[in-house]
Amino acid sequence: MRTSTKRALAPLAVAGALVLTGLPPATADHYPPFELPENTACTFPLGVSATGGKLHTKTWYDEKGDPVRSITAGRGDVVTYTNLDTGAFLSLKTGGNVERKTYHPDGSQTVTMTGQGGLIFFPSDEPPGPSTTHYFGRVVYTIGTDGVWTLVSTSGRERDICAELA
Repeated sequence: MRTSTKRALAPLAVAGALVLTGLPPATADHYPPFELPENTACTFPLGVSATGGKLHTKTWYDEKGDPVRSITAGRGDVVTYTNLDTGAFLSLKTGGNVERKTYHPDGSQTVTMTGQGGLIFFPSDEPPGPSTTHYFGRVVYTIGTDGVWTLVSTSGRERDICAELA
């Protein structure tokens, strides 16, 4: 199953977006740093790491045991983005954040993030990446049954990580 939790700071480069918030409960340094090749998250190879967060997830299930919704909230991570070609890096404390996820019967999902968090869109997503954006506000996106992530709406401030590290 492709979920934002599986993609969130997971050390794997899968086709589709990567979200840097809404992580499962864990301890500091809970996700090993990982790298995404050029033209995946940015036009250059991007390193990502996250430390220090303390988030908790609660999931609700239907009578068949299938998830219908979840919420993840708590103190966010310090996320560090690194341009692996130049060594330039940017560390951002994500503060508090909340991720609400609705699981639809067809297997798709709708995710609403509030607070601070990063979102990486791959070339297979909509809009197509590579793009890495750190948001301060509200973001809504869907995850299709085919693994394609589609940005629905954003409000608040955003930082173009790729542009800042280029």
